[in-house]
Amino acid sequence: MKKNLPGFFLFAFISYLLFQSSQGFQKIAWGTGVWWKQYSLMWGMAYVSYTLFCVFIAVFVGLVIWRTEKIQPLFYGAIRFRERLGVFRWLLSFLVLISPVLVFQYTPWGVVFKDIYIRLLIWGLVIFLFAFLIKKGNGLAGWDEYIVAALLTSSEFIAAVQFMDVTNYPFSLGWSEGNRMWDYSILFGRRLYDYPADQGIYVLLDIGRQFVNGLPFMIPGLTIGMERAWIALMALIPYLLLGIVSFRFSRSDLRVWLFGALWVLIFLTQGPIHPPLVLCAVGTVFLWRKPLWFALPLIALTGYLAVQSRFTWLFAPGLWIGMLELAGAALQNKKLNVNSWIRAILLGFVGMLGGMYGRAIVGLFIGQAAGAAVSVDGAISMVSDPSQPLLWYRLLPNATYGVGVLMGLIIAVLPLIAVLLYLISSKKWTPNLWQSLAMGAPLLAFLGVGLIVSTKIGGGGDLHNLDMFLIGLMFTAVIAWENGGKEWLKNDNVQLAPAWVKLALVLMFILPGFQSLKQMRSFHLGEDVSWLRVFTEEAKLGSPPAQAEAALGMLPTQAEADDALQVIQAEVDNAKLQGDVLFIDQRQLLTFGHITNVPLVPDYEKKLLMNQALSANAAYFESFYEDLASHRFSLIVSEPLRMPVQDSSDQFGEENNAWVTWVSTPVLCYYEPLTTLKDVKVQLLIPKADMDDCSFVMPK
Repeated sequence: MKKNLPGFFLFAFISYLLFQSSQGFQKIAWGTGVWWKQYSLMWGMAYVSYTLFCVFIAVFVGLVIWRTEKIQPLFYGAIRFRERLGVFRWLLSFLVLISPVLVFQYTPWGVVFKDIYIRLLIWGLVIFLFAFLIKKGNGLAGWDEYIVAALLTSSEFIAAVQFMDVTNYPFSLGWSEGNRMWDYSILFGRRLYDYPADQGIYVLLDIGRQFVNGLPFMIPGLTIGMERAWIALMALIPYLLLGIVSFRFSRSDLRVWLFGALWVLIFLTQGPIHPPLVLCAVGTVFLWRKPLWFALPLIALTGYLAVQSRFTWLFAPGLWIGMLELAGAALQNKKLNVNSWIRAILLGFVGMLGGMYGRAIVGLFIGQAAGAAVSVDGAISMVSDPSQPLLWYRLLPNATYGVGVLMGLIIAVLPLIAVLLYLISSKKWTPNLWQSLAMGAPLLAFLGVGLIVSTKIGGGGDLHNLDMFLIGLMFTAVIAWENGGKEWLKNDNVQLAPAWVKLALVLMFILPGFQSLKQMRSFHLGEDVSWLRVFTEEAKLGSPPAQAEAALGMLPTQAEADDALQVIQAEVDNAKLQGDVLFIDQRQLLTFGHITNVPLVPDYEKKLLMNQALSANAAYFESFYEDLASHRFSLIVSEPLRMPVQDSSDQFGEENNAWVTWVSTPVLCYYEPLTTLKDVKVQLLIPKADMDDCSFVMPK
């Protein structure tokens, strides 16, 4: 047993997965009929067959681990079958590769088979079959084929999930999804709104994201589905571009180069990271090892563009380029030469100057005094703004982010760190002390900033505030690749590595795709809810059909969405004759022409109200409350407003309470619901006929 301890653990893990997936299938089949107990004939037989299949896999895995000779003829037969397929095996391998996405995301079966253990079993089978089909020569599959299969499947899951919300459904798909598209439209699409051209429109969004995601608004007749498709592409292309630029191209290593790009995609989407910072990272790594006359002005520009998008990115390009130049330099007698020091210091310093003084320099060129320098103290004070409390508990498991920021980060980066430490300890990568400091010091700084910002109220729901750290760690991996890691992987030395290193490598490719595997499903099956609700837990426990259908989370049908739009348009047409119409929410209805002929009121947008509520900015809300009290708005379009008080045991409980205190309660004191369109999550509010004394509900 001791001689094959890894095999024992592998068998135990697969057996546990098979048992849990069988249990998951049982939950699906139970409650579907009365043929036997609460199983229908079809689903009862399917459950028995699935369980037998799981037993067969367990027996097969056991034979592979401990009695390979017993099934050797089966292996030879499978290999002969594969060779007889000829070129058709590549078509078959492609179909195997895409099958999970086709089933889970584009058919109703993705809603039925949502159990994660069933999905993991299917993923494992796909990896095995794909690795088998692409193997050349003898053998079922080798280490390289399994790694390739894991990387490609993780990549396709992550890519597919980005397109899950690509639809022409006119209403918002998330808390801020609709209004965010309104933000994107302002830079290139002001023509879409009935608003004076000489008056500015403020949006709570950095210029970088406005530019990247707003480019399609230069296209006449842009639809909401087209914009959602562009946003999905922008969640993929910058990552791939960063991977392509980071790993050096070699015609002989084309496949390895492309796989490196895919690894960057799956690693960084664990954030996720906003496209402008990823593009700044592209510019930074592109300038690595370029002539100084070329690199110096461009790294300054990169620093300027970074801080234009977000002030916390102030030093990122400068620190990244310094890390790459110093830690990635070739050593001479284990020492850095003078040229490496000069390049790293100059480029790092100029990159940081670009971030700090780029605005001032650009302001001088364009004649605007507003181009002020960004001070370090100013950036620090904004990070530690006392008006927005730090919720340190979000670093630990909590309702807002299940595993917590710390554990989520550990899951995301520990496999990579383990591999990097192995390369150093085994002398396959030998950075000296200064190179280690050049990597470690910036990473610690990025980590500290990211953790602090993640605890600010409004954050901590994922790892996106650790963006600079994740990119910096990815650059560290690129440096290791350039200085010994590539030879280690290419020369099959992985086979000689300890089992824990092999496990870390597998997890590097598997873990990033896990969350996407869980998420894949369709929300556009409204016509199928009548039979899909049979598989919901609510229906099996006897809940009303409407409650069971709601549990499926399907989007309303086109007819239901059209009916809701007609109601909103009719009320808007009536209300605009009596006063202003305020869209706190659902502004994308104006952007894409779903609601027409109404002047834009740019004030009091949902995200801006929330941001000011999180800061408890009483001065900002004075004008809002005055407009409510005077009934300036004849109609307000909002999400359904409620007043429940929550705590940290609820998801984003503190944010909910800020919204209730500063927005919901005052609005509902002066206004009352005219109608609530529950299916599309829209509420129309009109002034109350009988004025209440609202002074007692106003925040103090």
